[in-house]
Amino acid sequence: MILCLAGTSDARELAIEVMKEGYDVLATVVTDNAAAELKRQGLQVRTGRLTSKEFAELITLHHVQAVVDASHPFAEEASKNAIEAAREAGVPYVRYERESQTFESSGLTVVDSYEAAADMAAEKKGVIMLTTGSKTLQIFSKKLLHLPDTRVLARMLPRKDNMEKCEELGFPQKNIIAIQGPFTKEFDEALYKQYGVTLMITKESGKAGSVEEKIEAAKKLGIDTIIIKRPSIEYGTKFSSFQEVINALRVNNAGKRSERVDFS
Repeated sequence: MILCLAGTSDARELAIEVMKEGYDVLATVVTDNAAAELKRQGLQVRTGRLTSKEFAELITLHHVQAVVDASHPFAEEASKNAIEAAREAGVPYVRYERESQTFESSGLTVVDSYEAAADMAAEKKGVIMLTTGSKTLQIFSKKLLHLPDTRVLARMLPRKDNMEKCEELGFPQKNIIAIQGPFTKEFDEALYKQYGVTLMITKESGKAGSVEEKIEAAKKLGIDTIIIKRPSIEYGTKFSSFQEVINALRVNNAGKRSERVDFS
C-alpha cells in the first residue's frame, strides 16, 4: 500500500499513475470533490486534514510501505505531518513537487510571507485581487478591508466553506469570485479588466497552478503583482516528475496489491 497526499490536480494524476504501475494506493484529500474524482478512478480515499498521529495510524493500520507527498507547495502543515509520521513508522517518504518558476517584471515583487504581501498591499491600496486561497484569507481581511480607497476581491474555489468564511470575514458578496481553474492568460486578462484590478496577489504555486498565466496577464495590463514565495521545508527525497517518484518506489521495494479499504 502506498499512501499518497493528493490534494491537487497534478497530485491526483500522480496517484492514478502509481496505481497503474500495480500499486495499491490510499489517497488523502481535503475536499469531497477531490475524493469523488479519485474514487471514480478506482482509488481508495481518506477525506479530511490529518495530524501526524492520524497519518501514523493510517500507516500502521493499512501496512503502508511508502508515503508519497504530492500535496500543494503551500500545504506546509500537511507535509510536516506526513514527514514526521513516515519517520516514526520507519517507512520511506518521497516528495513530489511542481517545479519552481521565476518571473521578472518591473511591477512584480516577491515576498516571504502572506503578512508581508498584506502589508505591501495596504500601502498600495486600489483594487486588489487575491488569488491566494481561503486558508490565509483572514490575514488580508484584517489588514485591508477597513482601508479607504481599497476594494479587495477574493478569488477562490466555489465551495460552501469558502463562501461561509468570506461572509464571516466581512467580504461583500460582490467582491467574491467563486471559480475553479485552471485558466488561460486571456481569461485572467478579461477578469482583471472586468473588475479594474490594480494589484494582484498570488503564490508561487508552480506551472500546474497557472501562476504564469496570471502574471503574464497582469504584466500585459500594467497591473502590479505580489508573489509569495514557497515555504522552506527540508523534504529529503524530492522529485519533480512522476517517473522519478515511481522509480523511487521501485528502489525502495514498495509492495504491490494489498487488501482494499473502504472509506466511504
